[in-house]
Amino acid sequence: MNLITRTFAISLLALALQPTFAAQAAQPAKSGSTAVAAQTASTITIADGVQLYYKDWGPKDGPVVTFSHGWPLSSDSWESQMLFLASQGYRVVAHDRRGHGRSSQPWEGNDMNHYADDLAAVIEALDLKDVTLVGFSTGGGEVARYIGRHGTRRVKKAVLVSAVPPMMLKTADNPGGLPLEVFDGIRKASLEDRAQLYLDLASGPFYGFNRPGAKVSQGLIDNWRAQGMQAGHKNTYDSIAAFSATDFREDLKKFDVPTLVIHGDDDQIVPLESSGKASAALIKDAQLIVYPGAPHGLTDTHKERFNQDLLDFLRK
Repeated sequence: MNLITRTFAISLLALALQPTFAAQAAQPAKSGSTAVAAQTASTITIADGVQLYYKDWGPKDGPVVTFSHGWPLSSDSWESQMLFLASQGYRVVAHDRRGHGRSSQPWEGNDMNHYADDLAAVIEALDLKDVTLVGFSTGGGEVARYIGRHGTRRVKKAVLVSAVPPMMLKTADNPGGLPLEVFDGIRKASLEDRAQLYLDLASGPFYGFNRPGAKVSQGLIDNWRAQGMQAGHKNTYDSIAAFSATDFREDLKKFDVPTLVIHGDDDQIVPLESSGKASAALIKDAQLIVYPGAPHGLTDTHKERFNQDLLDFLRK
């Protein structure tokens, strides 16, 4: 297959797989089903047959914190925070998003509404109450959409870290967003060679390893790429539209619990001005902490400070 034919084939596949931006940004009035069909010590199977893997660490009577991970990772990306907080007496719960990690890889339903309903299913299956919801990057969108669809009946606090809300995509009423071409480029790279895409992201802008003088960790790079490759190809492809084109502005306005927003001012993936600062402005009484020089993946590069800031917020 020559280069022209290959490029044309990739373009056709991209069009065939591409979810509509309108569908991603839709805000149905009613939440979806959170009914659980089966449950084990580390999985729940929800009504549509999707099996979600989860971790439940720490004392079962401790204050509850849930973690929602970024794209295209898994709950393993939260292991430092979960170990730290569990050792402080917290019950920490994190699941692999549908299509990611050890969860099922459904062909359909790879969108924020399903992600939020899956989080709700985990919370309800484990009967978690007074929960602090923590979401990183795409997981921040999951947390926002959860509150938008399910409210705060079971929620005590919320934390958005390097998170994608209010909306990443540039539109007529969101002029500060990133151009569609940016996300089309990620989709194209994913179809051409997603293993290389993941390597490039992890070894470059995600952790700021492309900055002069950066202390590069090959272990972090390898771990990031391994988590990404464990996820489903179609699931991670669809999720690019989910995290970029979903409009969370109305969701953020429904936050009525104490909320902490943490963002690095050198985030090359989700820029501070159009995300962290904008989200904090939409959430009533939100606290914004900006980490100078921190990249997108600050939960690893700045984990000691982040863990302490998170613990301090939980103890308030």
